[in-house]
Amino acid sequence: MSSWRTTKRFRPGGAIPAGAEAAGARRAPVVVDCALYDKGIRRPGEVPLQDALDAAEASEDCFVWIGLHAPLAEDLAEIAAAFHLHPLAVEDAVEAHQRPKLERYDDTLFLVLKTIVYVEHDALTATSEVVDTGEIMVFAGDKFVVVVRHGSAPPLVELRQSLEADPKLLAHGPAAVVHAITDRVVDDYLLVADKVEDDFERLEEEVFSPRPSNDAERIYQLKRELIEFKRAVLPLARPLERLAEGGLPGDDTVFDAYLRDVADHLAQVRERLVAFDELLDSILSASLAGVTVRQNTDMRKIAAIAAILAVPTLIVGIYGMNFEHMPELKWTYGYPTVLVVMVGACALMFRAFRRNDWL
Repeated sequence: MSSWRTTKRFRPGGAIPAGAEAAGARRAPVVVDCALYDKGIRRPGEVPLQDALDAAEASEDCFVWIGLHAPLAEDLAEIAAAFHLHPLAVEDAVEAHQRPKLERYDDTLFLVLKTIVYVEHDALTATSEVVDTGEIMVFAGDKFVVVVRHGSAPPLVELRQSLEADPKLLAHGPAAVVHAITDRVVDDYLLVADKVEDDFERLEEEVFSPRPSNDAERIYQLKRELIEFKRAVLPLARPLERLAEGGLPGDDTVFDAYLRDVADHLAQVRERLVAFDELLDSILSASLAGVTVRQNTDMRKIAAIAAILAVPTLIVGIYGMNFEHMPELKWTYGYPTVLVVMVGACALMFRAFRRNDWL
């Protein structure tokens, strides 16, 4: 196997394929970080993959943590060979667009997590994007952790720094990293659920406001975004249960209780999503009922106006027949009297309709 240095030039914050600069390529760094930890303490300086792997194999207290962002197949080839990663898992990590799952290939754990990011917006419209999803794939063995991010999955720099600030915790090895990542992802679900709930409250206020509006398109848009949220959260329940049942790499069971707590937080998110779905159906029904009520109100107003106009139309129609022996044709005050009668009848009908809330 060729060494890391012969195939890639490692740089702080990323690695660029050999010859990429010469060819004028400008591709974002694939390798975000490559670190060796000894008893939970990070070895200083740049650590080539082969050197980190050799050191981890030589000591029971060492492990390697590699972070990658949107790698191609050739980017993962050497890492896959070094850690004996299963080809099916490597293919999933390259192609992305996987559902949350947990697979075990020999001594290697492969975990897929869907991340959720809330998309800020001033007002909810029929085209508003509310949530955006990304993916985090984790390969974990006794001596290594390889984390692959895709899409809008947030960087794990703060998470890594937080773990490095607690060497006692990080001394548990890859199990500590897997737990920290799952805990962070589920905590993000809770934060996004809080913000989505705010959108629901604003939409509910607008639906029940006296101002007439057509909210059906916005409700359907929010429902589509909610479905995307559910696709990330719901399938993760079983993988977390398996992790809490002793599915972490190594024989350390110290994180089993913590993973059960993470699973409990996930259950809270799932319950809230179910409640959101039911609430959205209720809001849609209320919106459609409001449209029906407004239509009925408009029809009553139209009917009342038509009834008022029918009175003068009737009188004018009768006197427009022009028969020779019709009464009051020669009466001097006939014309103004008829006008007064028409206005009075219309006024009485208007008052009656107004009293019954038809106008």
